[in-house]
Amino acid sequence: MIAAYIDELIMFCAGLWMTAVGLGYLPLPGNAANRPIWVTSLARHFKWMGPLLLVIALALAIAF
Repeated sequence: MIAAYIDELIMFCAGLWMTAVGLGYLPLPGNAANRPIWVTSLARHFKWMGPLLLVIALALAIAF
């Protein structure tokens, strides 16, 4: 039971981070000049993946 709450907390925090990076509030970690192109391409999807992860984490928290 406690492990499920810890998992949901981690999912919620990851969703917050992904949303903040996707919307431009936080920069991607690392040096932008040495970043592979696929990382930048993936980060553009954080705009919708972050909120989706937040909704999933909240739904799981309510289900327990």
